[in-house]
Amino acid sequence: MNELIGRVFNFEKTVFPSSSELYGTLTRDGQSPKALMISCADSRIVPEEIMQARPGDLFVCRNAGNIVPPYASMLGGVSATVEYAVAALGVRDIIVCGHTDCGAMKALAYPEGLEAMPNVAAWLKHGSAAQTVVDTCQGHLEGDDRIRAMIYENVIAQLSNLRTHPSVARAMASGEMSLHGWVVDIHQGQVLGLDGQTGQFTTLRDNQPLPVAVPAQARYQMAEAAE
Repeated sequence: MNELIGRVFNFEKTVFPSSSELYGTLTRDGQSPKALMISCADSRIVPEEIMQARPGDLFVCRNAGNIVPPYASMLGGVSATVEYAVAALGVRDIIVCGHTDCGAMKALAYPEGLEAMPNVAAWLKHGSAAQTVVDTCQGHLEGDDRIRAMIYENVIAQLSNLRTHPSVARAMASGEMSLHGWVVDIHQGQVLGLDGQTGQFTTLRDNQPLPVAVPAQARYQMAEAAE
């Protein structure tokens, strides 16, 4: 803890003065983050570092398992963060970001010991779709391979849950919202993104198009075409 406190002093003495103009602008004009990232609370995953974000760039919500409960099933911090990011801040890109070696997915796959953590057990039920999909469609997987498959499926499941939130549904229907599903491979130092067209996760590369899970597209145009 003393080491962390020392870094606070370094922020006050070095970091803040060198970025005083930026902080002044954010104080005067408020925030306009470019994206909302919903990531795992795992201490090894730092969204701002992964995206090399500066203050004001990224709105972040972190929790165990990068979970987004379906709307109205558990109104709380995640729901409020999503609603505020979209309705108040005008965020138009949301990233659900999982990672390899995820303790939440390990606990979901092998729940022995969760008896002593009833709140964790209840929370992880929001990721049960990932377990069901893997066990049903990839039942041959075991051990680390099973957990890794659940990590990817959990990102897909949480993107589906995210679309039940009215603020997100409204923005998507208007063609103002894109959804992204990422997995950070902490062993390789790579980020993989879900391509909604192929259903596959591919490594993000600066010389290739960004894979997007659900690109922005106004749905009312399809309704007009049907008429």
